[in-house]
Amino acid sequence: MVGKNTILVVDDEKEIVEVLAAYLEREDYEVLKAYDGRAALDIARRDEPDLILLDLMLPEVNGFEVCKLLRVTSSVPIIMLTARDEETDKILCLEVGADDYITKPFSPREVLARVRAVLRRAVGEVANAEKLRLGEIAIDLAKHEVTKAGEAIALTPTEFKLLEAMARNPGRVFTRLQLIDYIQGYSFEGYERTIDAHVKNLRQKIEANPKTSRYIVTVFGVGYRMEESNDA
Repeated sequence: MVGKNTILVVDDEKEIVEVLAAYLEREDYEVLKAYDGRAALDIARRDEPDLILLDLMLPEVNGFEVCKLLRVTSSVPIIMLTARDEETDKILCLEVGADDYITKPFSPREVLARVRAVLRRAVGEVANAEKLRLGEIAIDLAKHEVTKAGEAIALTPTEFKLLEAMARNPGRVFTRLQLIDYIQGYSFEGYERTIDAHVKNLRQKIEANPKTSRYIVTVFGVGYRMEESNDA
């Protein structure tokens, strides 16, 4: 049916796939299924789902590699499913391009809430056409597009939302919790450090030299701000 969002669910535990699929289909999503990383890559490239729920520990190709390979050509929203609760693993999920992560065991209702939130960010909730410009960076909010010196930049929904937040308020210092709340619609202290991974990914895409940022400036001990000058 036209208008339905398609979700690819990837996990080597078939019971988890079936449970998530049942909840998603009940909410009127189309569901695709894969049980290993290689199949996930094939389905994602062929069917171009609107969002991927991706387990970390997969046979054939693990979730980290699947995410990295997809990010070469696609900005499809990806939520990682992980049984590993170490902060370094969560940060790594975000650094390879995931938009969010959920730690196992999880409630299917929590997964649905995260899916809705990430899809809202992906679609964007811009009421009318609006463009922002900072130096060579042009942001078309209506089309959900970013260019640098005329060249298109592929951002994930989370990276786009992060860039939008700071570009709308150049010169303003955002704490990490404020940025998490803006891009996710909720904030938890446990998520605070994950914003650094998203900022790192964004810098690699928009900065000529991510180590000497012209656009996104770190305010030590506080958070980040966007340079006010159009010559950033």
